[in-house]
Amino acid sequence: MKRKNRWILVWILGVALSVWWAGGCSKETVVEEEKSQPAAYTRAQMMVIAITERNRYEQIYTDKIWDAVMESGDTFEQYLLDQVRAFLENMKTMTLLARDRGITVSSGEADRVRRVARNYYSSLSRSEIEYLGISEADVVTLYEDYHMACKVVVALTEGLDLEVSDSEAKVITVKVVETGDRVKAETVWGRMAEEESDFSAVARDVTGASPEERKLWRGQMPEVLETAAFGLAAGEISPVVESDGMYYVIQCVNDYEMDATRERKTQIYKERKNWAFQQIYEQFVIDNKVSITDEEWSEITFEGGEAAEASSFFELYQEEFGS
Repeated sequence: MKRKNRWILVWILGVALSVWWAGGCSKETVVEEEKSQPAAYTRAQMMVIAITERNRYEQIYTDKIWDAVMESGDTFEQYLLDQVRAFLENMKTMTLLARDRGITVSSGEADRVRRVARNYYSSLSRSEIEYLGISEADVVTLYEDYHMACKVVVALTEGLDLEVSDSEAKVITVKVVETGDRVKAETVWGRMAEEESDFSAVARDVTGASPEERKLWRGQMPEVLETAAFGLAAGEISPVVESDGMYYVIQCVNDYEMDATRERKTQIYKERKNWAFQQIYEQFVIDNKVSITDEEWSEITFEGGEAAEASSFFELYQEEFGS
């Protein structure tokens, strides 16, 4: 799955799944006058997403994943089902938001969405179709909602000032001596200041341990350490820095990791875009939240359907639309 689209999915699933936006329903949408609450999805549509995730996780972790227990005490199966449910609820809410903001798709986009739906449906075996209870029309609706959800995020965050500077995103590589003994830290600093020595060798000689080499970006360390580290040029060594009762000496190995900085800049941009969209979404959802009832969701299970091995729902979309 391509990176740009993955972050949107992660948000919708509460930063829990790496599936993607999905949704749609083959039954009529019921709209209440006051809150515009549509009906949820059909069982068949919900099962497509549930089985996609079941199969995807089994492919990655084998069926042993279902023996895992979460910190909450839930089985991984229950956890994943809960996430898929939240995903579908949010997905449908997104389509309402798109409608509210007048966001539409072009005829060309609609044709491409239908092409993806045909490809997915034609990839299903007869036994998979019977197990899921799905029709091609159901699949088309799912992909239509999926596509609209992707589009609404982009449309509502276009034009926002989300620029990330190199300074904000800069990644550096440092070696760090950390010790609870001020004298040892000062000895390392003193020896490095007096003679041209190998930092790692001096650290091992004085403290008995090699310094830790790590890539750093802003926000990872206490401010006093961050200021010291990012104030160094390549090859320079900081004086002793104290933080929370520990003493540090930092050597800068590389003061600008180009590739890592580029990746960090992309990540910060995504986080800002995510945050900006959340503000819009959270305000809208107050009066427009879609909920799948317990009765509807009770029909969704990972049990049975061993022959239903489909897991390409999201990948097929990405092949058509890319990132």
